[in-house]
Amino acid sequence: MTTLEAIILGIVEGITEYLPVSSTGHMILASHFMGIATDPFTKMFEVCIQLGAILSVVVLYWRKFVDFKSWQFYLKLFVAVIPALVLGFLFNDAIEDLLERPETVAITLVLGGIVLLFIDKAFKNPQIHTEEQVTLKNSLWIGLWQCISMIPGVSRSAATIIGGMQQKLTRGIAAEFSFFLAVPTMAAATGYTLILKDWKVDGSEIKGYEMLTQSPENLKVFGIGALVSFVVAMIAIKSFIAFLQKNGFKVFGIYRIIAGIIMLLVLGWNWKG
Repeated sequence: MTTLEAIILGIVEGITEYLPVSSTGHMILASHFMGIATDPFTKMFEVCIQLGAILSVVVLYWRKFVDFKSWQFYLKLFVAVIPALVLGFLFNDAIEDLLERPETVAITLVLGGIVLLFIDKAFKNPQIHTEEQVTLKNSLWIGLWQCISMIPGVSRSAATIIGGMQQKLTRGIAAEFSFFLAVPTMAAATGYTLILKDWKVDGSEIKGYEMLTQSPENLKVFGIGALVSFVVAMIAIKSFIAFLQKNGFKVFGIYRIIAGIIMLLVLGWNWKG
């Protein structure tokens, strides 16, 4: 992976991680069209680059994350992240197989876009207007909704925000809870990818952190990508909630449908060629 490729993936991650358009799906498609999708380092990079996006949430909402007196907040996140941890562990191989199929991403972009066109009308009259009103039951249901995003292209952000709205959260509070839940979810995924997962490189199996430290170049591109995703995600988060409260999901649905159709046409052209 070159520095330019790392910057491009960092920008893609930063913009799309907290928008309902699927960051993983966009990075898979970006790496596919850059010709680096099958490289084990790229696959690891696409997961671990989320570290930058994680830090952006912690920095923006640092008062929430360092308020250790509010133990209920941490308990809610713990309950919400359990379904993804369990299913991710049980079906890791199947998920890995889906991650290698750009056509899956393109199709789910279109299908998810159709859902977003009508989602604002589906959940009206919210009853939960602050994070403190979110119950453990609400948290668990949002965590179950998050599991849908294990299908590449679905969008973790979209799944959790819609799950929050289904649990009577306002769009703004659902989006904030989605941001909060991203921290333990992505931290767990990154930790598994770096420390526990075995990667096949040149006929041998090594851990993610070993692949990362194999060369100064690997560390450099990872650091650049994480920094870029951090800066871009800070901007995206600040803009997203205000936009969502004012405009809803429809524009994101239209974008997903157009992007998915274009990707299917391009992929079809490549297969034909």
